[in-house]
Amino acid sequence: MSARNRLLILLVTALVAATTVTGYVLRSRADSGAGGASGVVRLDTAGQILFRDTAPGAAFGRIASVPLDRPGAPRTTGTVLCDRLYAAHGTGICMQRKGPVPSTHVTVLDRDLHQVRQVKTEGFPNRARVSASGTMLSWTTFVQGDSYLRDDFSTRTSILDTRTGHLVNSIEQIPLTLDGKPYHAADLNYWGVTFAADDNTFYATARTSGRTYLIQGDLRKWTAHTLRTNVECPSLSPDNTRIVFKKRVNASANRPWQLYVLDLATMKETPLAEEHSIDDQAAWLDDHTVMYGLPRHGGGWDVWATPADGSGTPRLLIHDANSPAAVTPQH
Repeated sequence: MSARNRLLILLVTALVAATTVTGYVLRSRADSGAGGASGVVRLDTAGQILFRDTAPGAAFGRIASVPLDRPGAPRTTGTVLCDRLYAAHGTGICMQRKGPVPSTHVTVLDRDLHQVRQVKTEGFPNRARVSASGTMLSWTTFVQGDSYLRDDFSTRTSILDTRTGHLVNSIEQIPLTLDGKPYHAADLNYWGVTFAADDNTFYATARTSGRTYLIQGDLRKWTAHTLRTNVECPSLSPDNTRIVFKKRVNASANRPWQLYVLDLATMKETPLAEEHSIDDQAAWLDDHTVMYGLPRHGGGWDVWATPADGSGTPRLLIHDANSPAAVTPQH
Protein backbone atom coordinates (compact mmCIF):
# COMPACT_ATOMS: atom_id res chain seq x y z
CA MET A 1 0.00 0.00 0.00
CA SER A 2 1.39 3.42 -0.96
CA ALA A 3 1.99 6.15 1.57
CA ARG A 4 -0.68 8.23 -0.14
CA ASN A 5 -3.30 5.50 0.24
CA ARG A 6 -2.40 4.94 3.89
CA LEU A 7 -2.83 8.68 4.51
CA LEU A 8 -6.24 8.69 2.83
CA ILE A 9 -7.40 5.74 4.98
CA LEU A 10 -6.25 7.50 8.15
CA LEU A 11 -8.08 10.70 7.17
CA VAL A 12 -11.31 8.86 6.38
CA THR A 13 -11.12 6.90 9.67
CA ALA A 14 -10.55 10.09 11.63
CA LEU A 15 -13.47 11.81 9.90
CA VAL A 16 -15.85 8.91 10.64
CA ALA A 17 -14.75 8.83 14.27
CA ALA A 18 -15.20 12.58 14.65
CA THR A 19 -18.66 12.43 13.04
CA THR A 20 -19.68 9.59 15.35
CA VAL A 21 -18.49 11.42 18.46
CA THR A 22 -20.16 14.67 17.36
CA GLY A 23 -23.44 12.86 16.69
CA TYR A 24 -23.25 11.16 20.08
CA VAL A 25 -22.66 14.49 21.84
CA LEU A 26 -25.52 16.19 20.03
CA ARG A 27 -27.88 13.32 20.76
CA SER A 28 -26.83 13.29 24.39
CA ARG A 29 -27.47 17.01 24.72
CA ALA A 30 -30.86 16.67 23.07
CA ASP A 31 -31.83 13.78 25.29
CA SER A 32 -30.68 15.43 28.49
CA GLY A 33 -32.50 18.71 27.90
CA ALA A 34 -31.42 21.19 30.60
CA GLY A 35 -29.52 18.64 32.63
CA GLY A 36 -32.57 16.67 33.68
CA ALA A 37 -33.82 13.15 33.20
CA SER A 38 -37.03 11.40 32.23
CA GLY A 39 -38.97 10.18 35.22
CA VAL A 40 -42.26 10.19 37.05
CA VAL A 41 -43.88 13.62 37.38
CA ARG A 42 -46.86 13.82 39.71
CA LEU A 43 -49.12 16.82 40.25
CA ASP A 44 -49.76 16.18 43.94
CA THR A 45 -46.18 16.08 45.21
CA ALA A 46 -45.73 19.02 47.58
CA GLY A 47 -42.51 21.00 47.53
CA GLN A 48 -42.06 21.27 43.76
CA ILE A 49 -42.45 23.68 40.89
CA LEU A 50 -44.19 22.31 37.83
CA PHE A 51 -43.49 23.94 34.49
CA ARG A 52 -43.30 23.47 30.75
CA ASP A 53 -39.84 22.39 29.63
CA THR A 54 -38.55 24.66 26.84
CA ALA A 55 -35.00 23.28 26.60
CA PRO A 56 -34.09 22.31 23.01
CA GLY A 57 -34.26 18.57 22.50
CA ALA A 58 -36.56 15.60 22.94
CA ALA A 59 -38.16 16.96 26.13
CA PHE A 60 -39.26 20.27 24.61
CA GLY A 61 -42.86 21.10 25.58
CA ARG A 62 -43.21 18.38 28.22
CA ILE A 63 -44.38 18.85 31.79
CA ALA A 64 -41.39 18.93 34.12
CA SER A 65 -40.63 19.59 37.78
CA VAL A 66 -37.86 20.82 40.07
CA PRO A 67 -37.67 21.00 43.88
CA LEU A 68 -39.26 24.14 45.31
CA ASP A 69 -36.25 24.84 47.51
CA ARG A 70 -33.72 24.01 44.76
CA PRO A 71 -35.14 25.28 41.46
CA GLY A 72 -31.72 25.13 39.85
CA ALA A 73 -31.44 21.37 40.46
CA PRO A 74 -31.72 18.89 37.54
CA ARG A 75 -35.31 18.65 36.35
CA THR A 76 -37.52 15.61 36.10
CA THR A 77 -39.37 15.49 32.79
CA GLY A 78 -42.56 13.57 32.14
CA THR A 79 -44.15 12.49 28.87
CA VAL A 80 -47.15 14.85 28.53
CA LEU A 81 -46.76 17.65 25.98
CA CYS A 82 -48.36 21.07 26.56
CA ASP A 83 -48.28 24.56 25.06
CA ARG A 84 -49.64 26.01 28.30
CA LEU A 85 -50.21 24.38 31.68
CA TYR A 86 -51.15 24.98 35.29
CA ALA A 87 -51.78 22.69 38.25
CA ALA A 88 -52.89 22.72 41.88
CA HIS A 89 -53.84 20.09 44.47
CA GLY A 90 -53.30 17.16 42.12
CA THR A 91 -55.32 18.56 39.20
CA GLY A 92 -53.84 20.03 36.04
CA ILE A 93 -54.73 21.77 32.80
CA CYS A 94 -52.72 21.01 29.67
CA MET A 95 -53.47 23.14 26.60
CA GLN A 96 -52.26 21.97 23.19
CA ARG A 97 -52.62 23.62 19.83
CA LYS A 98 -53.91 21.19 17.23
CA GLY A 99 -54.24 21.16 13.44
CA PRO A 100 -53.68 23.72 10.68
CA VAL A 101 -56.91 25.54 11.60
CA PRO A 102 -56.29 27.18 15.01
CA SER A 103 -57.87 25.01 17.69
CA THR A 104 -56.92 23.95 21.20
CA HIS A 105 -57.37 20.69 23.07
CA VAL A 106 -57.74 21.34 26.79
CA THR A 107 -56.92 18.23 28.79
CA VAL A 108 -57.80 17.89 32.47
CA LEU A 109 -55.13 15.79 34.19
CA ASP A 110 -55.20 13.84 37.42
CA ARG A 111 -52.25 13.57 39.80
CA ASP A 112 -50.61 10.85 37.67
CA LEU A 113 -50.96 12.94 34.47
CA HIS A 114 -53.77 10.72 33.23
CA GLN A 115 -56.50 12.32 31.16
CA VAL A 116 -59.73 12.90 33.06
CA ARG A 117 -61.54 15.00 30.49
CA GLN A 118 -60.76 16.74 27.23
CA VAL A 119 -62.44 19.80 25.74
CA LYS A 120 -61.86 21.03 22.21
CA THR A 121 -62.16 24.76 21.64
CA GLU A 122 -61.22 27.19 18.90
CA GLY A 123 -58.20 29.47 18.96
CA PHE A 124 -54.66 29.45 20.33
CA PRO A 125 -53.70 28.41 23.90
CA ASN A 126 -53.25 31.48 26.08
CA ARG A 127 -54.02 31.33 29.83
CA ALA A 128 -54.81 28.55 32.32
CA ARG A 129 -55.63 28.40 36.02
CA VAL A 130 -56.69 25.84 38.64
CA SER A 131 -58.14 26.82 42.02
CA ALA A 132 -56.09 25.99 45.12
CA SER A 133 -58.40 23.06 45.90
CA GLY A 134 -58.05 21.63 42.40
CA THR A 135 -61.82 21.94 41.92
CA MET A 136 -62.33 24.91 39.61
CA LEU A 137 -60.54 25.23 36.27
CA SER A 138 -60.39 28.02 33.71
CA TRP A 139 -58.64 28.58 30.41
CA THR A 140 -58.44 31.27 27.75
CA THR A 141 -57.72 31.04 24.02
CA PHE A 142 -57.07 33.68 21.38
CA VAL A 143 -59.93 33.17 18.93
CA GLN A 144 -58.81 36.05 16.74
CA GLY A 145 -55.38 37.64 16.80
CA ASP A 146 -52.43 36.46 18.84
CA SER A 147 -51.45 39.45 20.97
CA TYR A 148 -53.03 41.78 23.50
CA LEU A 149 -51.32 44.62 21.62
CA ARG A 150 -53.61 44.14 18.63
CA ASP A 151 -56.89 46.03 18.53
CA ASP A 152 -58.70 43.23 16.71
CA PHE A 153 -58.00 40.38 19.13
CA SER A 154 -60.79 38.28 20.55
CA THR A 155 -60.67 35.75 23.39
CA ARG A 156 -62.77 32.92 24.74
CA THR A 157 -62.61 32.03 28.42
CA SER A 158 -64.16 28.88 29.88
CA ILE A 159 -64.77 27.67 33.43
CA LEU A 160 -65.13 24.03 34.48
CA ASP A 161 -66.40 22.77 37.84
CA THR A 162 -64.82 19.34 38.31
CA ARG A 163 -67.22 18.46 41.15
CA THR A 164 -70.32 18.65 38.95
CA GLY A 165 -68.74 18.45 35.52
CA HIS A 166 -70.52 21.69 34.57
CA LEU A 167 -68.70 23.55 31.79
CA VAL A 168 -69.25 27.20 30.91
CA ASN A 169 -67.93 27.40 27.36
CA SER A 170 -67.69 31.18 27.43
CA ILE A 171 -68.18 33.60 30.31
CA GLU A 172 -69.08 36.46 27.95
CA GLN A 173 -72.73 36.19 28.91
CA ILE A 174 -72.19 36.81 32.61
CA PRO A 175 -74.21 39.90 33.74
CA LEU A 176 -71.64 42.66 34.26
CA THR A 177 -71.94 45.80 36.35
CA LEU A 178 -69.49 48.45 35.15
CA ASP A 179 -68.97 51.55 37.31
CA GLY A 180 -72.15 50.71 39.21
CA LYS A 181 -74.40 50.26 36.16
CA PRO A 182 -75.47 47.17 34.19
CA TYR A 183 -73.35 46.96 31.07
CA HIS A 184 -73.80 45.21 27.74
CA ALA A 185 -71.54 45.48 24.69
CA ALA A 186 -70.74 43.36 21.67
CA ASP A 187 -67.00 43.90 22.10
CA LEU A 188 -66.71 42.52 25.65
CA ASN A 189 -63.79 40.15 26.09
CA TYR A 190 -62.72 38.26 29.22
CA TRP A 191 -59.45 36.51 30.03
CA GLY A 192 -57.08 35.51 32.80
CA VAL A 193 -59.39 34.04 35.46
CA THR A 194 -58.00 33.44 38.97
CA PHE A 195 -60.01 31.74 41.74
CA ALA A 196 -60.38 32.56 45.43
CA ALA A 197 -60.13 29.91 48.15
CA ASP A 198 -63.93 29.57 48.42
CA ASP A 199 -64.12 28.15 44.85
CA ASN A 200 -66.90 30.65 44.15
CA THR A 201 -65.29 34.09 43.92
CA PHE A 202 -63.11 34.75 40.92
CA TYR A 203 -61.22 37.64 39.36
CA ALA A 204 -60.51 38.24 35.68
CA THR A 205 -59.83 40.89 33.06
CA ALA A 206 -62.62 42.42 31.01
CA ARG A 207 -61.99 44.59 27.97
CA THR A 208 -64.44 46.89 26.23
CA SER A 209 -64.16 50.12 24.23
CA GLY A 210 -60.38 49.86 24.33
CA ARG A 211 -60.13 49.79 28.15
CA THR A 212 -59.34 46.90 30.49
CA TYR A 213 -60.91 46.30 33.90
CA LEU A 214 -60.35 44.04 36.88
CA ILE A 215 -63.63 42.27 37.57
CA GLN A 216 -64.78 40.27 40.57
CA GLY A 217 -67.27 37.51 39.85
CA ASP A 218 -69.59 35.28 41.83
CA LEU A 219 -70.10 31.84 40.28
CA ARG A 220 -73.19 30.83 42.26
CA LYS A 221 -74.99 34.12 41.65
CA TRP A 222 -73.49 34.32 38.16
CA THR A 223 -72.76 38.04 38.37
CA ALA A 224 -69.66 40.20 38.02
CA HIS A 225 -68.66 43.80 38.66
CA THR A 226 -65.65 45.97 37.87
CA LEU A 227 -63.19 46.96 40.60
CA ARG A 228 -60.70 49.20 38.76
CA THR A 229 -59.24 49.96 35.34
CA ASN A 230 -55.98 49.01 33.61
CA VAL A 231 -55.59 45.52 35.07
CA GLU A 232 -54.68 42.48 32.94
CA CYS A 233 -54.03 38.81 33.71
CA PRO A 234 -54.67 38.89 37.48
CA SER A 235 -53.36 36.17 39.78
CA LEU A 236 -54.54 35.90 43.38
CA SER A 237 -51.98 35.38 46.16
CA PRO A 238 -52.12 32.18 48.26
CA ASP A 239 -53.45 34.17 51.24
CA ASN A 240 -56.14 35.72 48.98
CA THR A 241 -55.23 39.29 49.95
CA ARG A 242 -53.37 40.56 46.85
CA ILE A 243 -53.39 40.29 43.10
CA VAL A 244 -50.36 40.42 40.85
CA PHE A 245 -51.19 41.74 37.40
CA LYS A 246 -49.70 43.38 34.34
CA LYS A 247 -50.46 47.08 33.92
CA ARG A 248 -50.30 48.99 30.67
CA VAL A 249 -47.71 51.71 31.28
CA ASN A 250 -46.65 52.60 27.75
CA ALA A 251 -48.35 52.94 24.41
CA SER A 252 -45.22 51.63 22.72
CA ALA A 253 -45.06 47.99 21.69
CA ASN A 254 -41.48 47.77 22.99
CA ARG A 255 -42.34 47.90 26.69
CA PRO A 256 -46.11 48.15 27.16
CA TRP A 257 -46.58 46.40 30.52
CA GLN A 258 -45.15 46.33 34.03
CA LEU A 259 -45.96 43.92 36.84
CA TYR A 260 -47.85 45.39 39.81
CA VAL A 261 -49.36 43.99 42.98
CA LEU A 262 -52.76 45.21 44.15
CA ASP A 263 -53.80 45.05 47.83
CA LEU A 264 -57.49 44.12 47.71
CA ALA A 265 -58.26 45.67 51.12
CA THR A 266 -56.78 49.10 50.40
CA MET A 267 -56.68 49.05 46.58
CA LYS A 268 -53.10 50.27 46.77
CA GLU A 269 -50.90 49.37 43.79
CA THR A 270 -47.19 48.55 44.12
CA PRO A 271 -44.91 48.35 41.07
CA LEU A 272 -42.54 45.39 41.13
CA ALA A 273 -38.80 45.52 40.50
CA GLU A 274 -38.97 43.63 37.20
CA GLU A 275 -38.05 46.16 34.49
CA HIS A 276 -38.87 43.97 31.50
CA SER A 277 -42.32 44.08 29.97
CA ILE A 278 -44.06 40.87 31.07
CA ASP A 279 -46.78 39.42 28.87
CA ASP A 280 -47.80 36.56 31.15
CA GLN A 281 -50.28 35.66 33.86
CA ALA A 282 -47.76 35.69 36.69
CA ALA A 283 -48.02 32.99 39.37
CA TRP A 284 -47.14 33.04 43.07
CA LEU A 285 -44.10 31.12 44.25
CA ASP A 286 -45.20 31.83 47.83
CA ASP A 287 -46.97 34.65 49.70
CA HIS A 288 -43.95 36.91 49.25
CA THR A 289 -42.71 36.12 45.73
CA VAL A 290 -44.17 36.03 42.21
CA MET A 291 -42.83 34.15 39.19
CA TYR A 292 -43.39 34.53 35.48
CA GLY A 293 -42.19 33.47 32.05
CA LEU A 294 -39.75 35.80 30.30
CA PRO A 295 -38.52 35.29 26.72
CA ARG A 296 -34.78 35.55 26.19
CA HIS A 297 -33.22 37.85 23.66
CA GLY A 298 -32.37 35.62 20.73
CA GLY A 299 -34.91 32.93 21.57
CA GLY A 300 -36.03 30.65 24.39
CA TRP A 301 -37.87 31.16 27.68
CA ASP A 302 -36.91 31.25 31.35
CA VAL A 303 -38.89 31.55 34.58
CA TRP A 304 -37.94 34.50 36.77
CA ALA A 305 -39.02 35.53 40.27
CA THR A 306 -39.22 38.85 42.09
CA PRO A 307 -40.42 40.01 45.55
CA ALA A 308 -44.12 40.88 45.72
CA ASP A 309 -43.56 44.03 47.79
CA GLY A 310 -41.60 45.85 45.10
CA SER A 311 -38.25 45.45 46.84
CA GLY A 312 -35.13 43.56 45.77
CA THR A 313 -34.19 42.52 42.26
CA PRO A 314 -35.52 39.83 39.92
CA ARG A 315 -33.68 36.51 39.83
CA LEU A 316 -33.52 33.65 37.39
CA LEU A 317 -35.54 30.79 38.84
CA ILE A 318 -35.61 28.08 36.14
CA HIS A 319 -33.69 28.12 32.88
CA ASP A 320 -35.51 26.97 29.72
CA ALA A 321 -39.01 26.96 31.21
CA ASN A 322 -42.41 28.70 31.23
CA SER A 323 -45.94 28.18 32.64
CA PRO A 324 -44.77 27.70 36.26
CA ALA A 325 -46.97 26.45 39.11
CA ALA A 326 -45.79 25.98 42.69
CA VAL A 327 -47.09 22.94 44.55
CA THR A 328 -46.99 23.62 48.29
CA PRO A 329 -48.19 21.60 51.29
CA GLN A 330 -51.93 21.87 51.93
CA HIS A 331 -52.95 23.17 55.34
